[in-house]
Amino acid sequence: MHNNWRPKPADRVFRPRRIKRYRLRRVLGIPALFSAGYGNVGSSIYYALGIVVLVAMGATPLVLGIAGILFIFTALTYAEGTAMLPEAGGSASFARHGFNDAIGFTAGWALMLSYIVTISISAYTIPPYLGYFWSPFKDSAIVGTAVSMGIVFFLMMINVIGVKETSFINIGAAIIDLATQVSLVVIGFILLFNPVVLLHRIFDNWPTFDNLILGIALAAIAYTGIETMSQMAEETRQPEKKVPRSLVMMIFAVLVIFAGISLVSLSAMTPQEIASDWSRDPIAGIAANLPLVLLRDVLKPLIAVLAGTILLIATNAGLMGISRLAFSLGSHRLVPPIMSRVHQRFKTPYVSIILFSLVAILILSPGFFAADVFRNMGTLYAFGSLLAFMFAHASILSLRARKPELPRPFKLGWNLCFRGYEMPISAILGLVVTLVIWLIIMITQPYSRWVGLAWMVVGLIIYAIYRRRSGLSLTQSAGKNLPKEG
Repeated sequence: MHNNWRPKPADRVFRPRRIKRYRLRRVLGIPALFSAGYGNVGSSIYYALGIVVLVAMGATPLVLGIAGILFIFTALTYAEGTAMLPEAGGSASFARHGFNDAIGFTAGWALMLSYIVTISISAYTIPPYLGYFWSPFKDSAIVGTAVSMGIVFFLMMINVIGVKETSFINIGAAIIDLATQVSLVVIGFILLFNPVVLLHRIFDNWPTFDNLILGIALAAIAYTGIETMSQMAEETRQPEKKVPRSLVMMIFAVLVIFAGISLVSLSAMTPQEIASDWSRDPIAGIAANLPLVLLRDVLKPLIAVLAGTILLIATNAGLMGISRLAFSLGSHRLVPPIMSRVHQRFKTPYVSIILFSLVAILILSPGFFAADVFRNMGTLYAFGSLLAFMFAHASILSLRARKPELPRPFKLGWNLCFRGYEMPISAILGLVVTLVIWLIIMITQPYSRWVGLAWMVVGLIIYAIYRRRSGLSLTQSAGKNLPKEG
């Protein structure tokens, strides 16, 4: 029998509204990935060197080297994870697949803290370098903090417009900055490097054992930001190939530059000079201590401009990373869906961009009156990022056992056989070392301990309430829920 029913003129017919849903645009290649990643990781030498010297003193090159080994382990873990799971989310995505939704949220929430502080600390260190042109940028807490807040607000507006409009800035600035950093290292070794003086400054200022261990923990700050490339996987063409290649390129560039700059800095200045006069702008201190007046006159303004530029890239990369992370968490129903809502015109997760930019601005506010805000931001930065790294390593190990059938375009070598499964040694060591460093931060740094734990507890409460009200299990996967048009 055929159904010949048709609505009569007076009948009302309900037609459900169709909701358009969007994915992020795949527009990025290796240059954009590398520049965004280097902007976040490579920029940290501009402030991390000063933070590390405050504690490690003469042992700064050693602790940066030890932290660099951890950086290699972590970057390789992200290379395998992102090639295997080419989606935004980074360690949160790895943890969700490797364990469950609750662990995925926990990793993502820790990572959110890391990104927020990345935005704040990068913006906070731009004014001291620009102090070469106008001293209140460096000397006035009010001026410097206000400028930092203005930078975050400006980048918030730019990122709402879209990633394609900002990526070309990252590429150009990263290339110029790399060239300048390499030049500074070469010039420093030619004009400043003296093995005898360097060894004296290292061994005469050797820290206590406690400070040495804390220095290694703080040195990990210099290598955070690896997540940036993983967060951009959903906007990358052929992410299973291009993200691992970009990560390997970044490993090489960052380790060479950081090693060179740490040695040149102790050749140019004593640890005490760095800690007292140049803690917030240590690279400017190298340029200011070059023996040739002509080189000083050229490099001092150049370092000021480029440091400000690369730190601007880092601030921007943090915004890009956290907005894409929120997009991923929201689309998998780990956070309220409004956080992953995509702008109708610009196709960007504008709600999360605006929300977390405002949180970053709030974190900067103690800069108006607190003397130790710089160090506190650094340790809080380490709290979140190291916790996220732990989840990344643990998730890669779990996925090797639980989902060995998944394609792995980039697979870590040097494996141990455990119950018939191949477990990468680099991920095992990375997990153990990262856990130890995170515990050191927890024990020795009360600010990051209490603020970090409060952040995690509040996040877990929000997660539990949201999932219960949505009728979802706390642990089982809720499935993909593409964000709707704003």
